[in-house]
Amino acid sequence: MSKDNNRFPSQIKYIIGNEAAERFSFYGMRSILTIFMVQHLMVPANEAKATYHLFVSACYLTPLIGAYLSDRFLGKYYTILYISLLYCVGHGVLAMYETKTGLYVGLALIALGAGGIKPCVSAHVGDQFTEKNKHLVQKVYDLFYFSINFGSFFSTLLIPFLLVKYGSGVAFGIPGVLMAIATFIFWLGRKEYNIVPPTGKTGDVGFMPILWQALKNTFSGAKKSSGDFLSRAKDKFSSEQIEGARAAGRIFLVFFFVSGFWALFDQHGSSWVLQAEQMELNVMGVKFESSQISALNPIMVMILIPIFGFVIYPGIEKLGLKMTPLRKITGGMYIAALSFLAAALVQVPLDQGTKISVAWQFIQYLLLTMAEVMISITGLEFAYTQAPRSMKSTIMSFWFLTIFLGNIFAAYISQIDIFKGASFFFFFTALMAVYSVLFTIMASRYKGRDYYEKTA
Repeated sequence: MSKDNNRFPSQIKYIIGNEAAERFSFYGMRSILTIFMVQHLMVPANEAKATYHLFVSACYLTPLIGAYLSDRFLGKYYTILYISLLYCVGHGVLAMYETKTGLYVGLALIALGAGGIKPCVSAHVGDQFTEKNKHLVQKVYDLFYFSINFGSFFSTLLIPFLLVKYGSGVAFGIPGVLMAIATFIFWLGRKEYNIVPPTGKTGDVGFMPILWQALKNTFSGAKKSSGDFLSRAKDKFSSEQIEGARAAGRIFLVFFFVSGFWALFDQHGSSWVLQAEQMELNVMGVKFESSQISALNPIMVMILIPIFGFVIYPGIEKLGLKMTPLRKITGGMYIAALSFLAAALVQVPLDQGTKISVAWQFIQYLLLTMAEVMISITGLEFAYTQAPRSMKSTIMSFWFLTIFLGNIFAAYISQIDIFKGASFFFFFTALMAVYSVLFTIMASRYKGRDYYEKTA
């Protein structure tokens, strides 16, 4: 095997640099949202939690827009470049207007920006690899995820401090500057990228047109073809196109059950922050802001990625159990349930009026981060490798759609406000246990195939 095939393509450095700066901007802004709403805009706590999760859910619904523009019209490179400019404007609005209107407008623009580029960036990474160096894909997604958490860690420590020290203008303005830098870094690699062109209106088709044609033929009484439901679209689409849609459908069914994990995970920026507000924030002589505690998550990710990659996964495989992507995700689902059980047990003494140290949150963060490493990184790799070329960004957007569904559910539970204190965390523990069992059943029935770009 050539040495060049054991090295990352040179253009990867621009994508990784862009991702680190963009995630600094996003997570820095997101880390102070709940506290900003409660303490600066005087929004009730349950409403602030609901707004936070609605915003996060929007960030993971808009990938459908970015994926459509990318796969059909602009291609990944230009979609990322143009939507990033809109993203910068959103940060600017948050920085300039400390009002509810400014908040909602800024968050809407950021949701369009962050979500619009998300499936394209993830798929654009994979596009830089071919059959010759596809063995590096898992490693590059590990590095990709490491860069996300590198940016997140420093912003989650810095931005809450800036909010307290200098106010919302500076605290929201700095992430805007970082987003502008992220856009510039991405632009620098324009001459080196392997740019996969969009399929266009007359090129390969996506999942929805084939699904729509199958539905039309079903309800119009057209003669049924042999095979599954999507085969009913054979009057308009080729067997290869239908197989691509079939792959997308199989993946979506598997991904649907991952939404339960995201209903839990993103609460480290909402309910866990408000839990920390009730705790003793002075740890070993250092006074923390409640919104800074979530920095535990990215630093743990950076530590756990190599531990899982070089110790835990190889160790399990030496025992005779191959750690396939779906097995990794399955294990992560059960560990996520344990993280909220830990959060519930921490909440019990707080409900009884006992103020305990915020250091107790370390256990729930460790368990949640272990689950994240097993689910989120693996999901990115799995989504890319299981997607035919015409649907790379679309299937990436399916993955992000699970995050949308999870946060919509978390927003709803927060808004109706029927679970108080520890019962809130016990509810999500039970929910995650059910989703884990359902995912285990679905994953055991999944049969797929790998797709990579062909060599030139």
